[in-house]
Amino acid sequence: MPQSDLSMPREATRTENSGVEWTRSTSGFTVTGVAYVLDIDHGQPRAVLQDRAADGPGKVWTELSLLGSLDLMGTRDESYDIQPARIADASEGAVEFVVEMAGHTWAEKAVHVRCSATEVVLWIAASGPRAGRRDAGANRLVEVTLLGGRAILPNGAGGTFRSSIRFASLFSPTPTEPVHVVRPASAASSLGVVGDASPGRLHGIFSPPPLCWALGDQPATGAADVPDGRWWGMSVRAPVAELTMTSAQYSPLDGGFCLRLDYEGHTRIGPGTWRSPEVVLRPAATPWQAIADYRDDLVARDLAPDLPEPPPRWWAEPIFCGWGAQCARAATMHADEPGSDGAGLVGGATVVKAADLARQDVYDEFLSTMGRAGLDPGTIVIDDRWQASYGTATIDPAKWPDLRGWIADQHQAGRKVLLWWKAWDPEGVPVEECVLDPVGRPVAVDVANPAYLDRLTRIVTHLLGPDGLDADGFKVDFTQRAPSGMSLRAHEGTWGIAALHTLLGTIHRAAKVAKPDALIVTHTPHPSFGDVCDMVRLNDVLEWDAGWAQVPVVDQLRFRHAVVAASLPGHLLDTDQWPMPDRASWRAYVEAQAALGVPALYYLEAIDNSGEPLTAADLALVARTWKEYRDERT
Repeated sequence: MPQSDLSMPREATRTENSGVEWTRSTSGFTVTGVAYVLDIDHGQPRAVLQDRAADGPGKVWTELSLLGSLDLMGTRDESYDIQPARIADASEGAVEFVVEMAGHTWAEKAVHVRCSATEVVLWIAASGPRAGRRDAGANRLVEVTLLGGRAILPNGAGGTFRSSIRFASLFSPTPTEPVHVVRPASAASSLGVVGDASPGRLHGIFSPPPLCWALGDQPATGAADVPDGRWWGMSVRAPVAELTMTSAQYSPLDGGFCLRLDYEGHTRIGPGTWRSPEVVLRPAATPWQAIADYRDDLVARDLAPDLPEPPPRWWAEPIFCGWGAQCARAATMHADEPGSDGAGLVGGATVVKAADLARQDVYDEFLSTMGRAGLDPGTIVIDDRWQASYGTATIDPAKWPDLRGWIADQHQAGRKVLLWWKAWDPEGVPVEECVLDPVGRPVAVDVANPAYLDRLTRIVTHLLGPDGLDADGFKVDFTQRAPSGMSLRAHEGTWGIAALHTLLGTIHRAAKVAKPDALIVTHTPHPSFGDVCDMVRLNDVLEWDAGWAQVPVVDQLRFRHAVVAASLPGHLLDTDQWPMPDRASWRAYVEAQAALGVPALYYLEAIDNSGEPLTAADLALVARTWKEYRDERT
């Protein structure tokens, strides 16, 4: 369709396939969808998004900034000479606008806005870099800013521009601490594959989560509360191979926000036009619908797999994972040591000591305890650390003198065995197959190196194959430890979220070749990870809200269950169970687990954080809930 201008008639135009209309006037364009109205300003790079109301103007959600920045290594992008929005296309049930702008970094750059009956989609496209920018970092992308960016406007205003916040709250699909499922719209949020327990970084419990927020018109009243009211989904859409950022960040400041995608200089821009992931805005009844719509949209576009095949029956059998029992025993052992004054270990100290208890004799004792209590798990997870070396997954013979024989004994007893796997750890891997820091120290395995992927395939084949250990799958942990840093050195290729998909895809494919019914458990509930994950674990329990009040365990895990159910329907859920603040919380969660997924037992002797011992009555509670769960499945 030829380019349009404001001299064209003002009458309404309905696109083919109907559902969306647009009109134009001297002030700009008005687009009307099924449930929204978007007014695109002719004088400024902005568009007002509001609900469509039959009885008058609807609620304004935001004034979208139609700017964007694409920073390259060594230079910050800045826009100027910003042109009025024009129609680039009006067909196939949608109308597409483009806002062209100049910049000192790119030869050409434009923000695109495509409006269909049900959604508004924005992205930025650029080509270049400009002549003269031929230094080593000139074609390496560092950060992309959408719904805002640095610019110099004709009226003299300069600096960073943002979209306006006209909504009350933001739903984030990833667990964080402080726990606030629905936070004030002024609070930031990061979704990606980087995080840990350090302050401001505990957002890697799901890594990656669905890249989908929800904007709400009502504030939450509690840490796990999801209020009623109106919602808009705001998601990031792209093929998983193009998600080479480590995180997507909702970045608010003083009544405005933008989205930042962190590429860290590891995505090389080719000679043609580079197009960013799309930001999709779509009204939703609830945040859960926003996630489900996001997932359905990815599936419809072949960007995510559809429902998985029905799983082998054993996958849904109750799980015993030794980690919590290891931690509890480590804490108790320290309390009994001379000079400890009866105090148990807490936090990181427990974790360090607990790893020493991933031993064959200790797990035999755990099995004996369960046997006396009438507990017969269908799956045993041998947790951290059975390995002598994380990266090569070599067995520690001092801890496991006969791991193959032990696994064979569990098979004889009708049980399956999963091995805990620490993602990204380079321990024992040749340095040339690792991501290196500036001083040459390995910080992660390098999935852009085919030699490492071949090594990983051989490792998985040995651990699961009949000529090796004959284990039954993996519980994959630490996916949030993806390599991150502009100064890191790796082979040219994938990075960020896409790199994690490559890592898990290699494990998953090799596992299925070695053992077709192998089970791969991860904490990656992004829809596009449905093909590299068989079961999603709800992961570690957090504790505090923003006011330092304890958040009930069951409330936290119900939220996580709802996220996974919307994002990866059809996938089984490992309910996890660590760490527990006290015995009462543990008992409450035991009662709730069967309604949330596959029951998982972590504790047998005591609760590590509180030091409270578990009694025969406590284990009888587990036995009863497992029986009820199994009865429901027959």
